[in-house]
Amino acid sequence: MENSYSYSNSKKILVETSARHIHLTDEAVKVLYGPDATLVVKKILSQPGQFATANDKIKLVGPKGEMMVSVLGPTRPANQVELSFTDARALGLKDVPVRESGDVAGTPGLKLVGPAGELEINEGVIIAKRHIHFNPQEAADFGVENGQIVKVRIQSERTTIYDDVVCRVSPKYALAMHIDTDECNAACAFGVVYGEIVD
Repeated sequence: MENSYSYSNSKKILVETSARHIHLTDEAVKVLYGPDATLVVKKILSQPGQFATANDKIKLVGPKGEMMVSVLGPTRPANQVELSFTDARALGLKDVPVRESGDVAGTPGLKLVGPAGELEINEGVIIAKRHIHFNPQEAADFGVENGQIVKVRIQSERTTIYDDVVCRVSPKYALAMHIDTDECNAACAFGVVYGEIVD
């Protein structure tokens, strides 16, 4: 039976799954990899200027477990660890909040272990709020504004409508929706998947 949802437009949005990863400061890179270390580009990501690094993965050590995470570049003003709820539970971390990227004040911390050193961070662990990146022209084409909350229907074997998706608009962005691995698994959003904004 056909559902009753209508779409604000017929445009498709590429839906990308963001697996657990970490963003590091310049200072953290030196502690974890050595004083002369820099982040080395391995793969360019969909967002302009962003890349997966060829540097060794970093170990996260929580109260009950540990896991390895990839490092994304370039460096940032604050360390930020992005996990799924499943990851957070495996590490034994409680009360990890759902936040937009960059909003790390008051979040849990943990230990980072790199090939050259260790670092305790007092905050920086978040569950990334699902979001769509737009540049200003793309936002105008879709009729959305920065900070606007929308619903997105993902067509898959388990078609899912995600509510509370924040629109993030910047000249530095390119059109893509980001969800975490828990959200991906729930919707069977594997491979190349597209979404549509629902009215």
